[in-house]
Amino acid sequence: MSENNNSGKETPKASNPLRMIIVGILIAGGLLWGGSRLYHSFLYVETDNAQIEGDVYPVISRIPGKIEAVQASDNQHVNKGDTLIRLEAADYEVRRDIAAAALQSKQAEALASGATASAASATERKLSADLRRSRNLQKQDVISQAEFDAVQAAAEASAAQHSAASGQQKASEGEAKRLQAELRQAELQLSYTTITAPASGHVSKKNVEPGQYVAPGQQLIALVGSSKLWVIANFKETQLEKIAPGLPVIIRVDAYPGVEFKGKVESLSSGTGAKFALLPPDNASGNFIKVTQRVPVKIVFTEKPDKQHQLAAGMNVVVEVKVK
Repeated sequence: MSENNNSGKETPKASNPLRMIIVGILIAGGLLWGGSRLYHSFLYVETDNAQIEGDVYPVISRIPGKIEAVQASDNQHVNKGDTLIRLEAADYEVRRDIAAAALQSKQAEALASGATASAASATERKLSADLRRSRNLQKQDVISQAEFDAVQAAAEASAAQHSAASGQQKASEGEAKRLQAELRQAELQLSYTTITAPASGHVSKKNVEPGQYVAPGQQLIALVGSSKLWVIANFKETQLEKIAPGLPVIIRVDAYPGVEFKGKVESLSSGTGAKFALLPPDNASGNFIKVTQRVPVKIVFTEKPDKQHQLAAGMNVVVEVKVK
């Protein structure tokens, strides 16, 4: 019985060293982790107030009309110039044909006026020459005053006819130019019935269907450009002391845990985010409460992400700027 009691008392003593080793390992690990984080904080400035940004192109209609066909689907990749939407073109084709017919008629009229003006000019030159000769003959008393007056009247009438014909020609030519501009406008409006992609990218926020009537300026599709993405990180103003363009950046995207993307600081905004808000703060009125402001910093990718990690505008990221 005494041996059993002794053995029972030795068990806690035997476990004490193991417990101390485990506690020591945990403390050492905590110190190492804390030390590494502290050392990391001296080398990097970090923020999770950051998102991926990209160019967003609004696809709008420049004319009113009814949608005939939509040739783009959600999330589809399109290239610049690809047809996205077609409007019914019949009305605009009629307007073009009317403008073309009016122009053709006016151009024919301008040609006729030009021919009349040319004939009037030739007649005026002939009668002007006759007038000069008649003046000399009248001075020599070869012709009577009445004959001279008749020649002079004919010359003056011819000059007036030439002036009128020239005026009519210029008016017809001016009207033809106006109708030519109207035809060009009709052709442009007809071309606007085909709505194309303003840039390469992915179709997003498609708000149009066949049969829908659209107005000029109405946004039909939002096209997110795929050629270039960047990050806007909103750092606290107290973090900006060591941040400068050109510094390397580590980018971690929430969608891909454990994956790091490389980038660099491109520029710092010249104003805080609050300054460009709809209702910016006015510290000159009322009670002042100092609030730490955030300044947008633009970060660009220095390495193109691979196809397995597709990035999209609006994704949340964590950025670390290496300042030492």
